Amino acid sequence: MSTFGAKTASRMRRRLLALLMKLPGGHADPASLLARFPDEALMPLRRRGLDPVPALAAVREREPVSRVKMPLGLRGWLVTGYEETKTVLAADTKTFSNDFGNMIGKVGIGAEQDPGGLGFADPPHHTRLRKMLAPHFTTRALAKRSDRIHQIIEDALDDVARAAEGSQSVDLQKHFALQIPSRVIMELLGVDEKDRDEFQRLSAVRFDFASGAAKSLDVIQESIDLLREVVARQRVEGGPGLIGAILAEYGEDIGDVELAGLADGVLTGGLETTVSMLALGAIVLLEDEKLFARVRDDDTAAEPFVEELLRYLSVVQVGFPHFAVRDSELGGKSIFAGDVVLPSLSGANRDARVGSNMETVDIDRPAISHLAFGHGLHRCVGAELARLELRMAYPMLVRRFPNMRLAVPADQLKYRELSIVYGVEELPVVPG
Repeated sequence: MSTFGAKTASRMRRRLLALLMKLPGGHADPASLLARFPDEALMPLRRRGLDPVPALAAVREREPVSRVKMPLGLRGWLVTGYEETKTVLAADTKTFSNDFGNMIGKVGIGAEQDPGGLGFADPPHHTRLRKMLAPHFTTRALAKRSDRIHQIIEDALDDVARAAEGSQSVDLQKHFALQIPSRVIMELLGVDEKDRDEFQRLSAVRFDFASGAAKSLDVIQESIDLLREVVARQRVEGGPGLIGAILAEYGEDIGDVELAGLADGVLTGGLETTVSMLALGAIVLLEDEKLFARVRDDDTAAEPFVEELLRYLSVVQVGFPHFAVRDSELGGKSIFAGDVVLPSLSGANRDARVGSNMETVDIDRPAISHLAFGHGLHRCVGAELARLELRMAYPMLVRRFPNMRLAVPADQLKYRELSIVYGVEELPVVPG
């Protein structure tokens, strides 16, 4: 690491640590933090309907790797090009690090303030944790859950039908999009159903940066505290899901706090993202009669439809921040050790250099290796579970309600204004 880079990295950690610790409770209020960011730094978190704001495409066309102003004197880079983003995500940890310690510093910060999980870990810690999770997300393991997922989707559709009785419209977000992944992920983890509502709330709030009602790190801590209770109980009593299985196999090698952080990553990664995909994907279907009919009538359409939706929607708009460990070059720009690099997944997945008409949904386009699940070391461990849910849910929805339509014009729907995981607040539909 260069002398300049080492000093920059150290200064970055000290400044961010000071900011976090001087706020009430020692945690950062999203509203306070956002006020320190210029609009250009928040641009990747904004959208116009289902589409990234036009300014994001303009930046990508001009500079796929561009300097972005950040608070505290940090040097930041926004990466919007497909190849450049893929390079960052695939880089070894000697070039870019995800370790949480790079963000707030390890001196003076308690371990309980680390969000835990895979996203903010580097090998060998990351390798060890991923080894514990991976067997539960293999094709073989998921095949055993297929029938149960099918039943959960059926139950959600029944809930939509019941809600429609005597009502002019139904909130598809609440009765369909939220119900399916919440039950799937809760059962996978082995969390009691009575805790579902609270975990749903915490999962949604932590990604919504426009809300000043909750402090981002406080919300993470609250979720982990609840999961610590689950872990402690199952360490004694055993459990039917992933948490219980990890305790049975690795109980002596993993503590309650670490396992709670790992489970929290699975919960939030597999809940809010799939909720958003189900809801926004339904909007795409309801806005396109031909596509609706094709998914309804053609059994082979579900797979390409889901892959194209994953690329087009990119509900996880920005990947985990990467911290430059050493000086390097990216997209013709000099990145110094200590710089913060933000990969824009929504920008990269619509890069015109990858294919034609990337701003539209085309399920017949040649297969594209999209970055909706990330890439490389930190590619989403639950990607195949999400695919399974989506491939089953969309056809079942349009076959159960072939005359469904939006209850309000699409441009009147209320979307999240500023969020890492993009979504819609509610989705009123007329089942028909």
